Amino acid sequence: MSESTDRTPLPRSFFDRPVLEVAPDLLGRTLVRNSPEGRIELRLTEVEAYAGEIDPGSHAFRGRTARNAVMFGPPGHAYVYFTYGMWHCLNLVCGPEGRASGVLLRAGEILTGAEQARTRRRSARDDAELAKGPARLATALDVARSLDGTDVCAGLEAPLSVLTGTPPDPALIRTGPRTGVGGDGAPHPWRFWIDGDRTVSPYRAHVPRKRPGSPRFDSAATDA
Repeated sequence: MSESTDRTPLPRSFFDRPVLEVAPDLLGRTLVRNSPEGRIELRLTEVEAYAGEIDPGSHAFRGRTARNAVMFGPPGHAYVYFTYGMWHCLNLVCGPEGRASGVLLRAGEILTGAEQARTRRRSARDDAELAKGPARLATALDVARSLDGTDVCAGLEAPLSVLTGTPPDPALIRTGPRTGVGGDGAPHPWRFWIDGDRTVSPYRAHVPRKRPGSPRFDSAATDA
């Protein structure tokens, strides 16, 4: 199991940068989830960047709505959405306030609290599968819409926070197309992951849906 050696909380200035800088820089960071049941800590191994109103794959592409309002707010907050009537996904808002962008947290390695996570992910064959995919990650950490808007820079006792952790060797960071994103957003190589890590989810190409819906920001939840 990997260990995080730096437990310094990331400052808001970390998130107040362009999304394509923040996304790969989140790899190796430690996501902390505090709840009445206890604490879970997770090392981030896979993320995707979404660039708001200039990105056809983003929920914010068509402007502000009640659902995506947090994306237009200050950086360093959680954007949580519910998709397919089944799954939640967790994102971290970045960039300047008023210009929506965010990073989808796709996968990670549970460092502490695996026993607690297993109570919600009983179908996982081993600990590497506990948070292997964005819906699995949210389920393992008990993330729901009630956490939408949570300030992840509020301190270690907040429901969600992000610690400095141990960033990987830059030579191990890979990039490629985002999972399940089609249309004009498909060519963007805005998925980032740590090469060779067992917790990284498999890539899946876009499969058109037969019913109308929102942009493909939520497509990756099929990894549940």
